[in-house]
Parts: sequence; structure tokens; C-alpha cells
Amino acid sequence: MQSPEQNLVKGIALGVLTVFLGSSVSAVGKHLTDQVDIATIVLFQYLICFICTLPWLLRKGVSALKTDYLSHHIIRGVSGCLAFYAFYFALKYIPLVDASMLRNTAPLMVPMVLFIAFSIKIPKSRWLPLMIGFIGVAVMLQPGQSGASWWHLLGLASGLGLSLSMVYTRVLSQKESEGQILFYYFLISLVFVIPFFAFNYQPIPPAALPWLIYIGITMYFTFVLYTKAYKYVKPSILSPTSYFSVVFAGVFEWLIWGHIPSMITILGILLVVSGGLLVLRQNQST
Repeated sequence: MQSPEQNLVKGIALGVLTVFLGSSVSAVGKHLTDQVDIATIVLFQYLICFICTLPWLLRKGVSALKTDYLSHHIIRGVSGCLAFYAFYFALKYIPLVDASMLRNTAPLMVPMVLFIAFSIKIPKSRWLPLMIGFIGVAVMLQPGQSGASWWHLLGLASGLGLSLSMVYTRVLSQKESEGQILFYYFLISLVFVIPFFAFNYQPIPPAALPWLIYIGITMYFTFVLYTKAYKYVKPSILSPTSYFSVVFAGVFEWLIWGHIPSMITILGILLVVSGGLLVLRQNQST
């Protein structure tokens, strides 16, 4: 038996490692957007992840796929796939730091998703943190300024899709096994993206293939490691580690593209992170 302190360190370490790997995928994705179609990136991501779940299916058998919550799996799969689709599109046209931060607005949007999808009212105590977070979004988008674009809004849409996926993942985790959730998620996302890939098909440059394989394999391990981290710490402790993605994105963007975020972007990031952390803290205490 490990002590709570050991579990805390291990859980947070796994969370940060997961975020680092995910950030490296984002950097590779941005690199690939000039070489292949977005649908190709998303297809390889989910195809390789799906293949990695097949050993589980062989061990458990087809009977393990029986579910009473197919509609939940479909919503989770489609929303998660659309979130990545929007994220990679945004990456093509806006800085990596901006896209990563807008995707990480998901915790701010979860209360609204719960209200719309499940009629769960937003407590009054949550309004201030949400306002702080969305003021940060407005600062980052800089309405009326030349720094904002429709691609920033698409990055924000990726956060909305992620929040919807997060909510339904939480619901499914109370009813289905981890193997079922991952299998259906990868399968449904793969089926959803295939028509886009076929319609926009372009030959894949040989130089892009290793990077596409890297995205698929690394994304699968991020899912596995993040799930394992939940065994050691509560979601309220683990979730804030996702904001390290902005730090890693900034480092990757500086090292690869020589881009340094503006002060207005940093201010927006601080407000979004503050609002998100306050929401997560209140989730822990309620």
C-alpha cells in the first residue's frame, strides 16, 4: 500500500506527463497542417488508437461490447472528434499557445453543458469564476482588433466540443467499463471522420507518415496514462494539470517557430486559468 503522499505525487506526475505528450502532439499537428489535410491527421489519430484497443476486445470477447448507452457513446465520440477537428484547423492558422488555451476553456463550459443537456442549474457561486474565465477569453480574442480571427472562434469551439465529451465521459464512467468507453470512442470517431477523409483525400507525403504514426500512438498513451492517473488522485486535483499544456505549447512554439505570446495573450491566459481553477475548486467542495 502506498501512502497518500506517494499517490498524490504519482498522480500529478502522470497528469503532467500526459499533458506534455498531448502538447507534443499539438506541435506535431501544427507542423503537419501544411503537409496533409486535417481529416488525414484526425483519421490516423483515431485509427491507430482503435487498433490499440483490439487486444482488449480479443481478451474480453464481443459480449463485452453490449451496452445500454449507445446514444451516450455516439454523442461522446462525435463531439470529441469534432473538437479535435476544430482544434487542428485552428492550429493551422493561429499560434499554438492561442489554440491550446482556447481548447482549455472546456472546464468553463462544462457547467453550461450540464445545464443544457441535463437541466442541472448553475449555482450562483459559480457565476463569478465563469465571468472571470470568459473575460479572459474575450481578452484573448480581442474583439474589434486585428489580432482576432474566425480561427480563434474555431479554437473556442474545440473547447466546447471537449467540454461535451468530458461530460458524457463522466456519465459513461459510472455505467460502463474503461475498455468499453475507449473502444466505442475510438470506433465512433473513426467512422465519423472516414467520409471527411475520403472526400478530401490527398496523397500522403512519405515524410509526413512517421509524424502521423507518432500522433496516433502518443494520443493512445495519453488516454491510458490519464486514466491511470485517476487511480491515484481525484479529478479535482488532476484537472488543473491540463493548464500546463499552455506552458508546454509556449515552449514548443518558441523553440520551433520562434514565436513569443503577446502581453495581451498572457493576460487572457491568466484570467482563463484563474476562472477554470476557481470552478474546479468549487467542484471539489460541492
